[in-house]
Amino acid sequence: MVGHRFTKFVPDPDQEKSDFEKLLDVFLQLLVITAGDVSEALSWLNNLDRQYGMTGDGYGMGDFIEDLKSKGYITDENPEGKFEITAKSEQKIRTSALEEIFGKLKKGKRGDHKTRFGGLGDEPTTDRREYRFGDTLEQISMTDSLRNAQINHGVDNFMMTEGDLEVRENEYKTQTSTVLMIDISHSMILYGEDRITPAKKVAMALAELIQRKYPKDNLDVIVFGNDAWQIEIRDLPYLQVGPYHTNTVAGLELAMDLLRRRKTANKQIFMITDGKPTCLKQGIKYYKNSFGLDSKILNKTLTLARQCRKLKIPVTTFMIASDPYLQEFVREFTKVNNGNAYYSSLKGLGDLIFEDYRRNRRKKF
Repeated sequence: MVGHRFTKFVPDPDQEKSDFEKLLDVFLQLLVITAGDVSEALSWLNNLDRQYGMTGDGYGMGDFIEDLKSKGYITDENPEGKFEITAKSEQKIRTSALEEIFGKLKKGKRGDHKTRFGGLGDEPTTDRREYRFGDTLEQISMTDSLRNAQINHGVDNFMMTEGDLEVRENEYKTQTSTVLMIDISHSMILYGEDRITPAKKVAMALAELIQRKYPKDNLDVIVFGNDAWQIEIRDLPYLQVGPYHTNTVAGLELAMDLLRRRKTANKQIFMITDGKPTCLKQGIKYYKNSFGLDSKILNKTLTLARQCRKLKIPVTTFMIASDPYLQEFVREFTKVNNGNAYYSSLKGLGDLIFEDYRRNRRKKF
């Protein structure tokens, strides 16, 4: 007789979502792809609805647009009267990117990132040691110190000296300053592959992760094409590729300048790119060469890699391209800097960046 095998029922999480929430998930993804263009994202969503029947008679696209406005995700209160996303949408996009790439984080202690070093911190350990000049009163273990005094001087003639004091070690908490460099040269959308959208998602996820879990850390985001400039985290959804070459030198110079201003012990650079450096700025003119590896551009790039190494700033390169000669450039760059390099598909980019961030977070460079 054939019996029945019962397993735990795990409901589809989408079944518990309202019609609005299901459409919102898709809408937020489209906003990243369209660089925050609400009208274009809604147009695409309408096309998807016609093709796949995402809405029904009970809830239509018009209802969804009204809900977006009433719930504060979009607004048309501007001189042009066109739809724009709000700060609430920007936050929701970063949260969605975090959950998509890194999974839902468990709630824990804010900034709880341990190292193997003991010292000033806010989490006591089981380690004990003798008192040293400069230790605070909060670090002294009174129970252990009183016991030492009784053993050393007896109960009848009780006294406590400096030699009786015992100090409880605290877990040292380190801080890290990270600069994330994103390549926005034209090749990031060439050959029918959208490379900039995954890069933006990773940047937003990393920013949200740091703000939630490691709020004492610093994250600066810069983009580089013909030039390099810093952008705010809230600007990431609007980031677009331009008709640019790849001026890696400008990006590294700006990253080093930002990290010089930080007083943290640990500093690092993450660089997401899909190509070789092809551009330098000389005065007001640009020196460009897209054909192969130009020795003039390459030598300047490697010089900066050495400077970063002297400043104890490792550069981790995430190369989202598989051309052998491009990988050879990355290997040479990484060797000079003594950093790390990953040759990643777009799908695995987020996991690699998170793992390297967490690993470097524990180091004392």
